[in-house]
Amino acid sequence: MRKPKEPRRLAWPAAALAAATALAGCSKAVVLNPAGDVAAQQGQLVVTATLLMLVIIVPVIALTLFFAWKYRQGNAEAEYDPEWHHSTKLELVIWSVPLVIIIILGALTWVTTHKLDPYRPLDRIDASRPVPAGVKPLEVQVVAMDWKWLFVYPEQGIALVNELAAPVDRPIHFKLTATSTMNAFYVPDLAGMVYAMPGMQTELHGVINQAGVFPGLASHNSGAGFSGMTFKFHGLSDAGFAQWVQKAQAEGKALDKATYLQLAKPSERDPVQRFARVDADLYDRVLNRCVEAGQVCMHEMMAMNDRARAALPPDQCTPANAPQTIAALERQENPHD
Repeated sequence: MRKPKEPRRLAWPAAALAAATALAGCSKAVVLNPAGDVAAQQGQLVVTATLLMLVIIVPVIALTLFFAWKYRQGNAEAEYDPEWHHSTKLELVIWSVPLVIIIILGALTWVTTHKLDPYRPLDRIDASRPVPAGVKPLEVQVVAMDWKWLFVYPEQGIALVNELAAPVDRPIHFKLTATSTMNAFYVPDLAGMVYAMPGMQTELHGVINQAGVFPGLASHNSGAGFSGMTFKFHGLSDAGFAQWVQKAQAEGKALDKATYLQLAKPSERDPVQRFARVDADLYDRVLNRCVEAGQVCMHEMMAMNDRARAALPPDQCTPANAPQTIAALERQENPHD
C-alpha cells in the first residue's frame, strides 16, 4: 500500500509562507519606498503602471479559471453552442479596454519621462515643497574607474574614493564620466540608474530627503571587480555635511595628475580614500582623456580638426589630408615645441 502524499503537498505552501514571512521582516522595498523625491516619483510610476496593467491581467486570469470550471467535462448543465462565432459586445470589451489602458500608460509615461529627465534641473524638493529661489545645487563630479568610484566636489575642493555625501533637501547635480569602461551609477534611494562613459559626460539631478546611510553601486557589469564596486551615500544635515567636508580637508592628501594616474590603475574593493586638494582641471582632463603629459585633449583635437577642414579648399578636404593639416596647425600654435 502506497503512503499518503499529504506532507509533501504541504511543503510548497509552507515554503511560500516562510518566504513571505522573511520578506515581511524587511525594513522596506527601496525602489517603492526610497528616501529621495526623484526615486519616489519613479517608484510611484512603477506602482501606477502595474495597477493599470492589473486591470487586464486580473480579469483575464479570473475568467480563465471560471471558464475552465464552468465548461469542464463533468458539468452537464454547461451551455453548448457549436454555431457561435461572434459577439459585438464581447469584441468591444476585448478591444476598447486594452486600448484605453495603452493610451493612459502612453500619456503617463510620456509626461513622467520628460518630467524625470536626469538632465533636467529639479523644480521641487518633495511633493509639498518647491526648490527655494536662489538655492544652488551641490555639484559632484563622478568618475567611474576600474573598479572604484571617484567623487570630486569642485566647490569644496575635495575628492573621495568610494564615499559620497550630500545635505538633506539640497538639490544635487552629478556630472559623470569614466576612465576606460562604460559603467552605471546607481543609488536606489536617490534616483534612477545613469551610465558613465569614457570621453563623454552624462548628468543626473537628484535630492535626498532623509538623513541616513544609503547603498550605492555599479549596476553595469564592467569586468572582474565590478561586484565590489560599491560605496556609501551619506544623507547629512547642513552641519553634518560641513563636518564631513572638514574631515576630508583635514585627513586628505593632494589629488594631482600623478596621484590620479596611480589611482586609475585597476584595483578591487578599495577602502575609502580622502583628498583635501584637487587640481582644478582634473575632471575636465579625465573627461577629455588627456591627464597624462603630452596627450592632446579631445576637445582641442576636435577644434583643430574643425580648423583644418576650414583651412583646406573644399576639393581637398578629405580624411587623408587632415593629419598633415592638423600637424601644421600644431606647429603654428606651438612653434617652440
